[in-house]
Amino acid sequence: MNPFGFVFMAVGFFSMAGGIYNWEWFMNNSKARFMSAILTRTGARIFYVMLGFGFVIFGTLVTMGVIREMP
Repeated sequence: MNPFGFVFMAVGFFSMAGGIYNWEWFMNNSKARFMSAILTRTGARIFYVMLGFGFVIFGTLVTMGVIREMP
């Protein structure tokens, strides 16, 4: 079990929460504003939820040992 995967999971849940709850301070970040300009605000929210979901899946796989560290 690799505890480093929990970091990826925490980042993923944070990103998902920012997109789901439409946190104003999260979406007004300069990088989120860039995504909002490209995808609209709703598209940026969907992007951050999907990005977060990817981080959660990756973190889970790292924690379970399915994905291992490179030698």
